[in-house]
Amino acid sequence: TILMALPLSLGGALLPLIVTDTSFSLPAVIGLLMLMGVVTKNSILLVEYAIMARRGGMARFDALVDACHKRARPIIMTTIAMGCGMLPAALSISGGDGSFRQPMAIVVIGGLLTSTFLSLLVIPVIF
Repeated sequence: TILMALPLSLGGALLPLIVTDTSFSLPAVIGLLMLMGVVTKNSILLVEYAIMARRGGMARFDALVDACHKRARPIIMTTIAMGCGMLPAALSISGGDGSFRQPMAIVVIGGLLTSTFLSLLVIPVIF
């Protein structure tokens, strides 16, 4: 269930590379690895909370709705913080040779935006 979020982030990671005509390079692969870690963490937060609620006696549907309500804020805050942190690199305004880090930032920002939205919808459905 937790790993089902990983394919959701790939489309959002690769589409911005195509749109910005940026090559898929080693920094882009590093960005994918970073993205996979954050997406997996978000799914773990959601599923873990739902499992604990189920152990507490909640019905499955109620546990999932409660998990989405209570865990959406930390997940969205992580996405915003990481996206804002990567924005200077994506725009190549981060000093030095920004073009080297640009593919990594583009992959992370695009993947986070799509995976956050989709994981809050799809992961509870799969669970």
